[in-house]
Amino acid sequence: MRKNSIKNTRINEEVYRELANIVRGEIKDPRISPLTSVVAVEVAPDLKTCKAYISVLGDDEARKNTLAGLKSAEGFIKNMLAKRINLRNTPAITFVMDTSIEYGVNMTKLIEDVNKTNDDTESE
Repeated sequence: MRKNSIKNTRINEEVYRELANIVRGEIKDPRISPLTSVVAVEVAPDLKTCKAYISVLGDDEARKNTLAGLKSAEGFIKNMLAKRINLRNTPAITFVMDTSIEYGVNMTKLIEDVNKTNDDTESE
């Protein structure tokens, strides 16, 4: 199976959907922030590994705790995925912190600040 095949795309979407449901509602670890979301999932073509990109709204401490909680729950998450998705192999999940949402919010704030200072200088 090639990386960008239709089958791989469908598997990515299905794993993404189920993983988001598991992270949102199934895990009871208090270290995992309630403001955690699964941004994207990339399942390898051989179905052995999976990278799950997660985003946590909060400070660095919340991100570290959430990542530690998710890493400790990898076995539980893999078991739940195996029950919900009928795949030949259930992929081993690696969680990766995705900071693109935070980066976008920061860039928007910077652009608004620049526009505000330009508006202030033009009005003078």
